[in-house]
Amino acid sequence: MQIQRSGACFRPPGTAGRGWQPEGVSLVPTIDAAAPSRTDLRALDAACRDHGFFLLANHGLDDVLARTWRETERFFDAPRDVRTEIMRDRDNPLGYFDRELTKRKRDHKEVFDFVDPKFAPSDARNRWPTRLPGFRDTMSELYDALSDLTDRTLGIVLDALDLRGDDRKVVVCDRRGSMLRLNHYPVGDPVPDYERQGLAELGPTALGYHTDPGIITLLIQDDTGGLQTESHQHGWIDVPPQPGTIVVNLGDCMQAYTNDRYRAAVHRVVPMTKRRRFSIPYFSNPPRNAVVAPLAALSRDGERYRAFAWREFMDARAYDNFADLGADDAQVSDYRIVN
Repeated sequence: MQIQRSGACFRPPGTAGRGWQPEGVSLVPTIDAAAPSRTDLRALDAACRDHGFFLLANHGLDDVLARTWRETERFFDAPRDVRTEIMRDRDNPLGYFDRELTKRKRDHKEVFDFVDPKFAPSDARNRWPTRLPGFRDTMSELYDALSDLTDRTLGIVLDALDLRGDDRKVVVCDRRGSMLRLNHYPVGDPVPDYERQGLAELGPTALGYHTDPGIITLLIQDDTGGLQTESHQHGWIDVPPQPGTIVVNLGDCMQAYTNDRYRAAVHRVVPMTKRRRFSIPYFSNPPRNAVVAPLAALSRDGERYRAFAWREFMDARAYDNFADLGADDAQVSDYRIVN
């Protein structure tokens, strides 16, 4: 199959109907990454207050994305043992995995995760397929490109918040602590039937509703569709594929840094019924030793979150991906100050 390229409020499970967009109105604005206008910044601000998603155009990554799509398809179409020989585990949550949990239900997807290939201590933990020459080089090039774009994107978000001085220095995306993932959503269960015994049941959606824990996520998606976010005003809405764009969504840390001015994007993926879906998120995170707390300029009326260690929060979220611990995974709301 040839991938069709596209440049790139909680609701409980069981509400898996399609989202919508009001006719003639874009609820997920497109921002010019090269030269955002004041109109762009106002649209971004409104979207981030409502649901936490926007699109980036003129990002300059078209060439590397074309090569990445070819390698992504090659990886997931390779014989299964090419992937399972680099299966991740509790000791090293990098590599291939096809039984991840969201909200205690199994996702309808298989993934490949890796961290900064240019940082030797991180790359020593990466698990690369041994029978796909050129794969690692392309993924390393993509990591560089998305890391650079993340820094530019964060600057645009901080401009929309009109942050100045020291507050701009607090919110830092660290490529060494970030992660890149390849997603494949097949039609049906990603795990062969002979391996399903003892696994959690599949969830009602391909990817259950959740927020990303970090600062921002850059997402490249094909043209299949299925990604939705929950708008405070409109309920579930589609984040439709737009050729030549990269999707951006805010994470839990951004919600805490902005003291609830901006929303961590609640999102999900509906089940694939006719064709498979590919997407590639770059999860941009704070430095490993960061302490996350509301910014002074956005907390003049009081802080809504107590400070928390990023390492502690992320470790709790990662562990919950492997097993049903009998409760929902860690949430940024766990650090909310209750008056």
